[in-house]
Amino acid sequence: TRRRTAELDRTRRLERVCVVIDFDMFYAAVELRDRPELRQKPVAVGGPGMITTANYVARRWGVRSAMPGFVGQALCRRGPEFGMPKTELIFVPGNWRKYQEVADIARQIFCEYDPGMRSSSLDEACLDLTSYVLRRLRLGTHERARFSADDADEGEARDGGADGGDD
Repeated sequence: TRRRTAELDRTRRLERVCVVIDFDMFYAAVELRDRPELRQKPVAVGGPGMITTANYVARRWGVRSAMPGFVGQALCRRGPEFGMPKTELIFVPGNWRKYQEVADIARQIFCEYDPGMRSSSLDEACLDLTSYVLRRLRLGTHERARFSADDADEGEARDGGADGGDD
C-alpha cells in the first residue's frame, strides 16, 4: 500500500485547479428562501412517502434525505426519547420548476469561471478553474477575468489566453 501511494504521489499532476460544488439541502434552502417563517422549524421537502432533503433543523432530530417521510415525522414526534423536544416535521411539496430556475442562475455564475463546467444534477457541478485563475492573475479583477458566453465559443475558456496553457 505504501509503495502504491508513493507511486501515485510521484505521478499525480497538480497543474489544474478543479472543484466540485454540491449544494447541501438545496431544495430545502430554496423553500426556506421563499418561506422564511419556516427557517427555525424542522422542514422536509417531500411527503410521508419520501423525503428529498431536510433542513438543518430537521437533521437535529435525525431526519435525512431519502428517508421515508413517515419515519422522519416519527423521529420528530418521539424527540423526547432522544433528548429532543417533541415537534412536527413540516412537509413542503417539491417544486421542480422553481429548483430548475435557481439551478440555472447558479450555472450562469459557474460559467463565469468555467464555460465548460459540467453539471449532473440541479445541485452539483464540476468546474475546472485553471483558466480563470490564470486570467485573474493576469487581468487583476473578476470583472475583467470572468468568462462570457462568447469566450466559450472562441475556445479561450480552456486555454485561458495563457501562454502555453496545458490541457
